[in-house]
Amino acid sequence: MISYKKGASGFRLFHWISLVAIVALLAGCSPFQGSESSADNSLQPVKPEKIERYQGEKSKAVSMVYTTQRQLALTFNGMADKDTMKRLLDELDKYHIKAAFFMPGMRVAEEPDIAREIVTKGHEIENNTLSMTDLQGQPYEKMYKDIKLTNDIIKRETDKTPRYIRTKSGDYSDDLRLVAAHNGQEAVVSSSLFLHNWQKETEEQKIHYLRKYMNRGGIIAMDTEENNSVVENIRLLAEAATDVGYTFVPLHELVAQGGERKPLQEIPGFDAAKMNAAYHKSRPNLIYRKETDKKLVALSFDDWGTDQTVTKILDILDKKGVKASFFLRADGVERNPNLARAIAVAGHDVANHTYSHPVNTKIAPEELQKEIVKAHQIITEAIQQKPTMYFRPPTGAFDEQTLKAIAATGYEDITIYDVTPSDYDKKRSADDIVKAIMEQTRSGSVILLHMLDDIHTIEALPIVIDQLRSKGYTLVPMTEMFGQ
Repeated sequence: MISYKKGASGFRLFHWISLVAIVALLAGCSPFQGSESSADNSLQPVKPEKIERYQGEKSKAVSMVYTTQRQLALTFNGMADKDTMKRLLDELDKYHIKAAFFMPGMRVAEEPDIAREIVTKGHEIENNTLSMTDLQGQPYEKMYKDIKLTNDIIKRETDKTPRYIRTKSGDYSDDLRLVAAHNGQEAVVSSSLFLHNWQKETEEQKIHYLRKYMNRGGIIAMDTEENNSVVENIRLLAEAATDVGYTFVPLHELVAQGGERKPLQEIPGFDAAKMNAAYHKSRPNLIYRKETDKKLVALSFDDWGTDQTVTKILDILDKKGVKASFFLRADGVERNPNLARAIAVAGHDVANHTYSHPVNTKIAPEELQKEIVKAHQIITEAIQQKPTMYFRPPTGAFDEQTLKAIAATGYEDITIYDVTPSDYDKKRSADDIVKAIMEQTRSGSVILLHMLDDIHTIEALPIVIDQLRSKGYTLVPMTEMFGQ
C-alpha cells in the first residue's frame, strides 16, 4: 500500500539530486559529469547531444477508438496528494476498474511509491510529460528530451515503459506525434470526454451529463489534482456504464482492438451524393407505403440519441429478431461514429436524415443539398460503406421544389411514412404509442419512431413488435419492402 511516512533524509537527498539532474539534462547538460582524463579531476562542460528530427511515421493520435465493442477506457492526468491517490485507487478497486494514469515525470521522481502502487494495483502508467505541460511551440529537441526523461523516470521507478503520451490539455502537434514515435510510443492520447469540476449540478443532472458522453470506444479523462470530485466520480461513471451495458477496460486493450477507418475517398459510394443545380430536371420517387396484399410492415427510426437510448433499441430489435431502417441525423453521427457503425454492423438500413435537421421547405434548395451531401459523407465515413440511398425529410415537410432538389443529389427515393404515433412527444406514454401504431398499421405500412432520449419508445417497442406479430405481420427493413 501507499506509505504515509516521510522517507529518510538520505532518500530525500537522492531524489532531490535526481530532480536537479533531470532539470539539467532537459537543458542539455549534466552538472555531475567530469573528465576522467583530467589530472585534477575538475568538472568539464559536456557538449549537448544533437537530436535529429525523426524521419519515420508519426505515432497515432487517439481521442476515441473506432470500435463497435461496448467498451471504453478511464484515464487520469497528474498525481494528487497521497491521501487522494489512495482513496482513488481504493474506489477503482471497489468497482473493478483498471485505469490508465498519465503521470508527470517530476512527480514520479518526487513520490515513486505512489507510482509503484498504481502499477501494483494493475493499472497502466503512461507519460504526462515531465511537468504536465502542453509542449506547444517548443523546439523539437526540447520536446524529445522532455518525453524521453519522463519515460526514463517511469521506467526506473516502476519498471514499466509507457506506451502513450498525453499533454496537460490533450492538445498535440505533428511534431509531438513525431517525438512520440521517436521515443517508441504507440500513440498520443487525448480524450472523448474530459471531466472537469461540477458546477452545482444535482445528482440527476450529473447522471444525464455522463449518459450523453458515455460512448463505446470512448476515452474518459480526469485530472487528479484539478478535479475536486475525482474519487466520488468513479461511482457515477461505473453506474452510468452499467446502465448502458458498457464496461471499462484497460486503455491498451481498448486501443488494441480498435479498427482503422478508411479515409472517405477510399470508400466505394462516398460520392454517390453530389450538389446539382439542375434539380428541376430530377425525378423524385416519393414513398409512403407499399401497396401489397402481403402482411409486411417496416419499422423506421429517425434522428439521433445517446448510446444508452440507441443501444437499448438495438438490443430490443436483436432480441426480437427484427431488422429496421434508421434515418440518421449526421451531426450526431459526426460526434459518435461508433454508434452509427454499430447500427450498420447489426444489419439495419442506415439512411440520410440531413446534417442538422432543418425543415426542408424553409431553406434554399442549395442549402438543402449541402445538408444532404454533408450528411452522406459523414455517415459513409462513419459506417465505412455506402449508406442506404433513402432520404427522409425532417418533420416530414416537403414540397415539389424540395423533392426535386433532394432527388438531384442522388437520393431519388424519398421515404415518408403512413403510421405516426408521435412518440417524440414526452407526454405520450408507451400505451399511447402502442395504441396509435396498432390502430394505424395495415399491410405495407411504414411506421415512424424516434431514437430520441427521454421518450417512451423503448418501453413501447417490444410490445409493438409482439402485437404486430400476433396480428400476422412480418417486420422487414424498408430496403426489403421497397428495394434499393
